[in-house]
Amino acid sequence: MAPDLTIVTTAVALPFVAAALSPLLYRVLGERTGYAGAAVAAASFGLLATGIGSYGTVGVPWVPALDIGAQFTVDGWGLLFALLASGIGVLVFVYSAAYMHGEAGLARYYAALLAFMGSILGVALASDLVFVFLFWELTSLCSFVLIGHHTDDDESRYSARMAMVVTVGGGLCLLAGVLMLAAAARGALGGATFDLTAMIANDEAMRAALRESGLFVPALGLIVVAAAAKSAQVPLHFWLPNAMVAPTPVSAFLHSATMVKVGVYFLGRVRPLLMSPEWVSLVATLGLLTMTVGALLAVAATDTKELLAYSTASHLGLMVAGFGFDIVYGGEAGAFHLLNHALFKAPLFLVAGIVVHEAGTRNLDDLGGLWRELPVTAAVTAVAALSMAGIPPFNGFYSKELLFEAAYEVAHEAGGIAWLYPVVATLASVLTVVYSIKFLALFFGERRAPVADVHRPPIAMVAPPAVLAVAAVVVSLAPQLAVDGIVQGAVEATATGEAQLEVGLPTHLSPPVAMSAVAVIGGFAAYPLRERLAAGINRGVDAPIPVRPSGWYDRIVSTAAPTSARFGSAVHDGLLRTYVGWVAAAGSLFALAGFAAAGASLGAGGVRVPLAVAVVLGVATLAGVAVATASSHVSGVLTLSILGFMLAIFFILASAPDLALTQLVVETLVLLVFLLVLQRLPSFYSDVRPLAIARDAAVSILVGATAFVSVLLTIPGPDAEPTSVATYYTEQAIPGGGGSNVVNVILVDFRAFDTLGELLVVTIAAIAILVLVTMRTRGETVTEGDEEAVLDGGESP
Repeated sequence: MAPDLTIVTTAVALPFVAAALSPLLYRVLGERTGYAGAAVAAASFGLLATGIGSYGTVGVPWVPALDIGAQFTVDGWGLLFALLASGIGVLVFVYSAAYMHGEAGLARYYAALLAFMGSILGVALASDLVFVFLFWELTSLCSFVLIGHHTDDDESRYSARMAMVVTVGGGLCLLAGVLMLAAAARGALGGATFDLTAMIANDEAMRAALRESGLFVPALGLIVVAAAAKSAQVPLHFWLPNAMVAPTPVSAFLHSATMVKVGVYFLGRVRPLLMSPEWVSLVATLGLLTMTVGALLAVAATDTKELLAYSTASHLGLMVAGFGFDIVYGGEAGAFHLLNHALFKAPLFLVAGIVVHEAGTRNLDDLGGLWRELPVTAAVTAVAALSMAGIPPFNGFYSKELLFEAAYEVAHEAGGIAWLYPVVATLASVLTVVYSIKFLALFFGERRAPVADVHRPPIAMVAPPAVLAVAAVVVSLAPQLAVDGIVQGAVEATATGEAQLEVGLPTHLSPPVAMSAVAVIGGFAAYPLRERLAAGINRGVDAPIPVRPSGWYDRIVSTAAPTSARFGSAVHDGLLRTYVGWVAAAGSLFALAGFAAAGASLGAGGVRVPLAVAVVLGVATLAGVAVATASSHVSGVLTLSILGFMLAIFFILASAPDLALTQLVVETLVLLVFLLVLQRLPSFYSDVRPLAIARDAAVSILVGATAFVSVLLTIPGPDAEPTSVATYYTEQAIPGGGGSNVVNVILVDFRAFDTLGELLVVTIAAIAILVLVTMRTRGETVTEGDEEAVLDGGESP
């Protein structure tokens, strides 16, 4: 049974509606708005849960000519991600109601959190690449607001900007990759489309079209960079620890369960489409490298949220590596670990919030022995930390075992340097055990909390991580139950072939089981050496050679600031003509560069201009030159009217009498308005420098050339078939608008709101000009010299 479009769109739209109403909700409910947010998340979760087993694609068209529409695909992979986002969202909103008590800006906080959840649901379910990109960028925008929640804190603003630069930069790479996929779809699918579902269904044809056009490797690279930026993969991992300045509920929601998994999710989504030797080399290597680097930095961390941030990057690397391997175990590892990681990492972030809320510090060296005052929190931490370490039989063990199996099988088949895959995966897992025990040690050993009396946290803070820990226990005890319920569908959606996931505790010794044993035993053996390990890691990070990506980010930003300041004086000089010149010139150059890169041909040989049209356009061109060289206002306005009337004649020759009549009426009115306004304008303008004249002339020629080239490249030939849009308007003019004049019907009926908007803009502009002219000299003292000469807005004398 196909999913219901109304249910899917309601589940996605509901958080956005609630976000828009958040200021009103906060005025009514105050700090209890968090519970309203939890109700919204629960409603979306319930609506989506009804779609389990009802897989398919539904939507409505938006731009039929390009096959763009509000299209959603409900399958096991998207549904798993969406249910995690909305389900954990319920707990995060409840937690926020208690944790954010007394905070300022809560209306903004809840609005951004709700919009963020809606954006994640959109990314998870949208199957039109245009909508995927829009929701993708919305997650970056909302995370910017949430990370920078403490607007008066310099570190918060710095971290929000860093996250924005990295993730939005990755979004631009995604846009370029999406356009390449759409370009390949023209040849592979027989027409323009942004339908990702159709592309995946015809994956072989898409790969062939991409390779034939030379776009396969660029598209793959751009999509991987976009995913790496979003999911904190090396070397773009540095923004994630800095983002930990956000409130703890934000960290738990954005940086463990949802946003940082968007990149992983998209890699899993396009895995069947882009699977190739290049994919394995790039994605698997990137994932294992991130898994190791993140684990090393987590071992050296001294702050609870910093440790969890680096461990998140490490586990994201595990998922990326799983999807990078081209065998069934890899996809199973990536899909299953998406669930497992959310179930143990989100409660660990919430636990970190409880600790700092009650003990007053996040410093690992100052914390210990907290189980006495926080027994429930300690139990939750034990379940989650052991799951994070991959200790059997906790749920994290099963998905990590699948990664070991994938790494071993790939190495066994490829041989040679591929044996580094299982070696690196095992080493990273040893370090994972070390930092997991390091976090768990907060609750054991000697009591070192700086606060003398550690209070029990409110139930609203303890219940959410406890619920997640219970879910982790259920998956640990009955992993096949979770697989059959939701994970199997996710595995099938991301697999490159047939896949049937079966998990359980190993019953015999095998290479993956040996790798797990080495990881667990090695981790416990290395834990007493954690201080030496941390010291060595810190020496490497602090080496004179700038190996830290965040250092490169700071260097680029610090260099860009003075450079832009020096360049800004030439762009932002307060003169309108300067702004117009830069914008017009830059836009024209980009357009021409795009035409050149696309290999566009003008085909001017097919352009035929009748003599009458050539004469009229020639007179219009001469009139345009005369306007620029006119010696007085009156002559300039009159010459400009000649240009307008020539355009009206051109419309007549082009068989468009309605446009000609409109042009004549507008031109006459403009001429009268100009003549009436002339008396309010200064009688003399200062002389303009020759360099400025040359600059303006060059920009004008460039803009004109761009417009000329654009028209030649976009207009259809005389023998071309009408477009689908033109055919639709022609066929529907009489039945839909009741008129045979197609242009008028389009303006008055099909695009009535657009026309109304244009009329409103013109009216507002006219009123604004009237006010400016009326108030021009109000409150000013005009000297005798000022009456003689007034400088224009372009140059100094």
